[in-house]
Amino acid sequence: MRRALSGLTTRGRSFVAAGTTAVVCAFILGERDLLRAGVLVLVLPLLCTLAVSRTRYRLACARRLDPSRLPVGHEARADLRLENVSRLPSGLLMVEDQVPYALGGRARFVLDRVEPRGSRELSYRIRSDVRGRYRVGPLVVRLADPFGMVELVRSFSLSDTLTVTPEIVPLPPSRLAGAWTGGGDSVARTVASAGEDDIAPREYRHGDDLRRVHWRSTARRGELMVRREEQHWQSSGSLFLDTRRGAHWGEGPAGSFEQAVSVAASIGVHLGRAGMGLRLVTDAGEALPSAVALEGAFEGLLLDALAVARPSAGGSLTPGLAALRGGTGNGREGDGLVVAVFGTLTAEEARAVAAARRGTATYVAVLVEPEGVGGADGGADATSRVMRAAGWRVLTVPSAAGLAGAWASADQAGEDFVRGGR
Repeated sequence: MRRALSGLTTRGRSFVAAGTTAVVCAFILGERDLLRAGVLVLVLPLLCTLAVSRTRYRLACARRLDPSRLPVGHEARADLRLENVSRLPSGLLMVEDQVPYALGGRARFVLDRVEPRGSRELSYRIRSDVRGRYRVGPLVVRLADPFGMVELVRSFSLSDTLTVTPEIVPLPPSRLAGAWTGGGDSVARTVASAGEDDIAPREYRHGDDLRRVHWRSTARRGELMVRREEQHWQSSGSLFLDTRRGAHWGEGPAGSFEQAVSVAASIGVHLGRAGMGLRLVTDAGEALPSAVALEGAFEGLLLDALAVARPSAGGSLTPGLAALRGGTGNGREGDGLVVAVFGTLTAEEARAVAAARRGTATYVAVLVEPEGVGGADGGADATSRVMRAAGWRVLTVPSAAGLAGAWASADQAGEDFVRGGR
């Protein structure tokens, strides 16, 4: 009852105040008629409060987000199902789903009556131009009496998570020349080139194909021995993202940091769908280990990680470059691909990045510099010269929108570079 009294609306409080005032004045003036009117005005909101507080609606709620992960600027649909599982019909219900302001604010509905065992299906659309991970819900139901005197709020505990990922720019179906060295696109390699597996054929197991029997080893060992299976190697690589706040310019979606995140997401999705096993490294170190064993899982993990990426306060690339050197090619010199996305680099930082190149692996740097913004020490041109001299392929883009063209030109330039010799 105390909770219900706290739910009195403005109209209900006005009736209580007017009734109380009329009763007090009736006693002072000795007016019986005024007393009757005051009691009637005072009792009405109290009766409504009693009726609402004794309401025993049993409601069930379910929510579905379609999709639960989407790029910025796209819409998702939220479907709600509210069911009255009690034996009594509900009264007037005001339903409100808690939605963050970045997704468009709260979604509100008014339901006149829900019959016993009945249900209502509601839906609304949400959209965000800012990437991130957002909590949708819980659903709040407001119970009100027919006179609008009292309103009680009941909340469900169920909530869902909507992940808004960076914008993905489709890249041309080409691959950088030399980027698939040491493994190819799932190229089958025999045991003879597999290192430690070239010790001896293994023992025969029930179900093995008899055509794989290694007769020389069988004669030598006195028991059936079979050749080991051919192994399918998957090319590996590293994706590096410079998140240092000082390396980026501008704020909001047009800022270089948001554009760099979009570039990294586009490249990671493109290479992952091409069959390459990647890992994500930032200036702070390894952020997402290689997902070669998690077939098809890397794209989702990468997008989830980049959806919540924020500029870091760090000022050094050293931890990230150390992690990059430590994982290049999974320990095989000349194997793998490294794609690094940077903001603005100083001459000293460019030399440090150039020195991170190892072996004959393909190293690609994408410099995100908005037009009209010049960095220190001569800007992107000076940085490019330093890194190209060390064997990096350098792409300079003002925004993620220009990545597709730069990626295609880099592929052609890489082929010419390989044909001409190093």
